[in-house]
Amino acid sequence: MTHGPELGTVVAGVDGSRSAERAVFWAAAEAVRREGTLHLVHGADTDSRMLYASMYAIERIRRAGRDLLEETAAKVAERHPGLHVSTDLSPHEPVAGLQAAAADSETIVVGSCGLGGFESLMLGSVGLKVAAGAKAPVVVVRGDENSAGAGVVLAAIRDEHDVECARYAASEAELRRSSLRLLHVWNVLESVAESVTVLDDADEGVQVHIRRVTSVAHRIRDEFPALSVHVDTEKSSSVAGVMVEASRHADLLVMGRTAHPRILRAHPGLGDA
Repeated sequence: MTHGPELGTVVAGVDGSRSAERAVFWAAAEAVRREGTLHLVHGADTDSRMLYASMYAIERIRRAGRDLLEETAAKVAERHPGLHVSTDLSPHEPVAGLQAAAADSETIVVGSCGLGGFESLMLGSVGLKVAAGAKAPVVVVRGDENSAGAGVVLAAIRDEHDVECARYAASEAELRRSSLRLLHVWNVLESVAESVTVLDDADEGVQVHIRRVTSVAHRIRDEFPALSVHVDTEKSSSVAGVMVEASRHADLLVMGRTAHPRILRAHPGLGDA
């Protein structure tokens, strides 16, 4: 393999909020980088509303959704005149609408409401549910769109099983002409029960963690020879805290999703990365 995965169409959720609009503009810029299409989706939730709302009310909801999509598409066109933008008024609620609109190779983009703690890194309620159930990559946009770029894409790596996560990050780094930072963080509290009394054993334990991320780095460097790849390992009692701080110095943080969506709903964040 000499290049990364096909990144596909960018699918962005639209709900009229400032957070969603910021995410749409990020998605539009991403679609331009990919030389692809931006697909805007508004989940009107008319399927469930039909159980209690009149047809007049349903049509009003649909009309408002269509107007919102048209207005958002027009704003995108002002910034990116050559970008192809399609729209979709989904009858489903926002999460199901976004998941249904995206194929496995496409990327879903949503806004973040920034709730503090680990949520300050990633997810509001919609973003959390989308990430938990989506088969496609999910991007949750936070921060100020006018902030200066760091020129770095950060990938959270747990072990050699995160190669696909690293490949996606490498592809994004290539698009941005940025460097790639692979970061492996291990929780020092995980091995508290295993007392280490011999220094050599302690050194070997550190080497295990280093090997986990360097094995991924070797494969990425082979597949992306022109990409600048940096490797870091850290230990901490708060893996989430390290990732939050590291994300402040990156344009994009790429993380693997847990194999168990139920766990992700309860604990957003690192998953298997």
